[in-house]
Amino acid sequence: MPTNMSIDSDTNNLGCDENNEGEKTSPTEDSCLDQTLAHHDGETHIQMTERLRRTGFSTQSVHAGEKRQKAEGSISAPIFTASTFTFDSTDSLMRFVDGKEDRDEYGRYGTPNERTCEAKLAALEGAEEAIIYSSGMAAIVGLLMSRLSSGDEIVFFDQCYHRSREFCSKHLSRFGVVTRQVPTGDFDAMEAAINENTKMLVSESPTNPHLTAVDLEKFVALGKSSEVETLIDATLATPFNLRPIDYGVDFVLHSATKYLGGHNDLLAGVICGRSDALKPVRSLRGILGSVNSAHNMYLLERGLKTFELRMQRHNENGQRIAEFLENHPRVERVYYPGLKSHPTHEIAASQMAGFGGLITFLVKDADWKETSRIVDAAKIPRIAPSLGGVESLIEQPLVMSYYHCTPQERESFGIYDNMIRMSCGIENADDLIADLKQALNAS
Repeated sequence: MPTNMSIDSDTNNLGCDENNEGEKTSPTEDSCLDQTLAHHDGETHIQMTERLRRTGFSTQSVHAGEKRQKAEGSISAPIFTASTFTFDSTDSLMRFVDGKEDRDEYGRYGTPNERTCEAKLAALEGAEEAIIYSSGMAAIVGLLMSRLSSGDEIVFFDQCYHRSREFCSKHLSRFGVVTRQVPTGDFDAMEAAINENTKMLVSESPTNPHLTAVDLEKFVALGKSSEVETLIDATLATPFNLRPIDYGVDFVLHSATKYLGGHNDLLAGVICGRSDALKPVRSLRGILGSVNSAHNMYLLERGLKTFELRMQRHNENGQRIAEFLENHPRVERVYYPGLKSHPTHEIAASQMAGFGGLITFLVKDADWKETSRIVDAAKIPRIAPSLGGVESLIEQPLVMSYYHCTPQERESFGIYDNMIRMSCGIENADDLIADLKQALNAS
C-alpha cells in the first residue's frame, strides 16, 4: 500500500484572513495551517491524517478528509455553492500562484466539498489521490483523453460496460486511438494484443453484467512486464470488497453514482491513483470542466459515512438471493462470483472481501416476453437502470441497454433474451426472496 497516502483535503481555512496578507503569527512557513487545523488537544490536520490511516474502514468513511472543526461549528460539511473564491489582496493571490497556499480559486478547478470527498475516497481506496468527475463516464473519458494520444493503443477485456466500449471504439478512434478487445480473463490473448503502441490495459472486476472476476496479480504483472499502464473499473466491487491499488494497478475507476453514493440520488465518478500520474488528468479536467455540483458532493459525502454498513447488507443480500436463485427450478443459470458455480469464484474469493449486491440470471426455457413478465411481476424492485442504491432495482438488459443492437451483436456481448439483472438493495433479504419467488411462480 502507498505510504504517503493523503486523506487531508480541506487545508484552507477561510477564516484565517489576516495571514493571507502575509502577516505571520509564528515563525513557521505554514503557521496559518498549523493554527487553524490544530484541534483542542494540539493535533494538527497532518497528524490526524496519519492517525486515521491506522483506523478501520467505517472510521475513515466518517472522518477522512474532514476538518474536526468546520465553519460555524457545523458537524456536517457546509455546502459551498460559490463558483469563484476571492482573494483579500494581490499578496494573498501571489501566495496562491506561488504554491505557498493551498486553497480554492475557481469552481472548475475544485471546491471545498469536492476536496473533502476526494480525500475521503482516496483514503478508502488506499490511493495517494482521487479526482472526482460529474459521472463515471466523464471519469473514464477524462482519464483516457489525458493519457492517450493519436497512434496509441489500448487493450480491453471484452466484458465491460457498453458505454465504455462505445466511447473507445466509436469516439477515441476518431482521434487516432486504437482499441483492441480480447476475451475477458484470457491473458495470453491480451499479451498477444500488446505492441509498441500499447499504452493502457483496461478491465472491470467484477465485470458487468457477467460478474467475472479478473486475476489482478496477472493483470498487473502483464502491465509491468510490458511497461503499460493499467486501469481497473472496480465499480461493482467497491473499495470495501476490493482495492486494486493494493495489487499495483495504476488507476482505479468508480462510478460513484452506484455504491459509493448509495442512494440513487446523485451522479459522480472518480479516478484514484498516484499523484504524479494524476497531475495531467486533473489539469485536463480543469479545462474540460467535467466537475460536479456542491450539492452532489454533499450527498456523496453523506452517503460515504454509511458506506461500510450498506455494503455489509448488500453483500449479505446478494449472497442469499444468488443462492436462492441458483436452486430455483425456473432459473437456468446465475452469474454471481460468490457462488462456487461461477467460473471465476476462486479468483473472486481470493481477492474480494464480499461479492456485492448485483446478480444476473437466466430464466429457463423463456423468450424475452416471458422474461419480461417476471420483471413486471416483481413488487419490491423497481424497473430501472443503474445499481448500488439502497432500493433494489431490476431490469432486462436486452430491453434496457441493448435493444438497438442486432441479435448477433447481443450474442457477441453475452446478452441473452432470457437474462435478468437485479441490484439487491438493503431491504430485508427474506422479503426480496419471497418477492422473487412469487414473480418466478406467477409468470
